[in-house]
Amino acid sequence: MKTILITGANKGLGFETARQLLKKGHHVIISGRNQERLKASYDTLAHDKAEMLLMDVCEQKSILAAAKQLMANHVIIDVLINNAAILHKDDHSLINDDFSIAAHTFNTNVFGVLHVIRAFMRLMKSPSRIINISSDGGSMSDPVGGWAPAYCISKTAVNALTRHLAVELQSRSISVNSVCPGWIQTDMGGTGAHRPVEKGAETPIWLATDAPQTLTGKFFRDKKELHW
Repeated sequence: MKTILITGANKGLGFETARQLLKKGHHVIISGRNQERLKASYDTLAHDKAEMLLMDVCEQKSILAAAKQLMANHVIIDVLINNAAILHKDDHSLINDDFSIAAHTFNTNVFGVLHVIRAFMRLMKSPSRIINISSDGGSMSDPVGGWAPAYCISKTAVNALTRHLAVELQSRSISVNSVCPGWIQTDMGGTGAHRPVEKGAETPIWLATDAPQTLTGKFFRDKKELHW
């Protein structure tokens, strides 16, 4: 049994990933920033190996408090899944949009990931795993699609963060990988999404449980490596 912490797990991909990991018998800590929504999701899971952790990845003070709470409870983490992210509905132009859209997107999607990793590093086993949920919108090899540019470049930064952390944490036997779940049917994915959320959860679950520990510094979709 692994202890797995998932950020932004009160709905969507994070919740589905938690649900499936619990079915496999793992201890899963779901985190989110809204107490009521988090409690509702926890109650829906209705599993004795589920735990909830209030944490806002946009606020460093909240992250540090959450890490301190787990440390006080002597929790050791096998897998950290950085799933929490935002995509602003008004994210259309890097030139014309209010700069707060790009700033909020980066603060959540990039700096939030790094703050969480730094805060929870002392709780992580050796070996252990970090999985960053990214997007093919962040690819540097695929054509630029012209949608949500602040979100897309934030995911490019997440991919770069993954590569650098994979090298830095190799000596501690901590693997670090990125996942593109595809255009999945969640609130973020919207009504046009064609992939079920269950399909999107397959790869992070595989990386968390069955993938070789030696796989690190890579980008995956459907358990297959993608070009950056």
